[in-house]
Amino acid sequence: MTDILIVEDDKELADLLADFLCEEGYTVSSTGSGEHAVQLFEQYGARLVVLDINLPDVNGFAVCSKLREYADTPILIVSSRTDKEDKLSGFDLGADDYIEKPYDIDILIAKIKGIFKRRYQRDILSANGVTLNFADKTAIIDGKPVELPSKEFDLLALLLENQGKTLKKEYLFRTVWGSDSDSELQTLHVHINRLRRKLGDDPKNAKRLLTVWGVGYKFV
Repeated sequence: MTDILIVEDDKELADLLADFLCEEGYTVSSTGSGEHAVQLFEQYGARLVVLDINLPDVNGFAVCSKLREYADTPILIVSSRTDKEDKLSGFDLGADDYIEKPYDIDILIAKIKGIFKRRYQRDILSANGVTLNFADKTAIIDGKPVELPSKEFDLLALLLENQGKTLKKEYLFRTVWGSDSDSELQTLHVHINRLRRKLGDDPKNAKRLLTVWGVGYKFV
């Protein structure tokens, strides 16, 4: 999974930001197209999206709305549009922050670091009787240690990070197994069933790992 996806049609600005972020140790991809941004997100995922609004093909607000269908990934809108209505529209669509252009790149990077620290740099993730320890890749379910192979751990972690959010099957598969994996989508179904058994969920009446028919899965 890519750390940061930059969606910016000003190539010089995008390249500059990408260079600074790479120096900070992040993996970065960028595009100047809204449609391509959605495709990249579907294929590779991202832990954070830096999104411009004035794109040549698809309005950035539409991109923000589309990305929210896939996951609760943090989205930072950066735009020269400074009207109150634009900012409110961004937040209403699920953006985590709205930064005006021209921006101080040091301030933007500080905001990005803050998001990563709050969202991802943690040792423990816990929800609804499930606790995952990222330091040693161990799991506790309903007070008992449960062995989870790496893919099961990564899959459950992704679902817990997006608790209550329906994640599409294709997004889950590509994020956990990678777009270049030789595995097939059926692999996801197998791992979901294994996780359900370990969670004590009845597939026909699941309480924690739910199937959203025709779309994907969510952890509640």
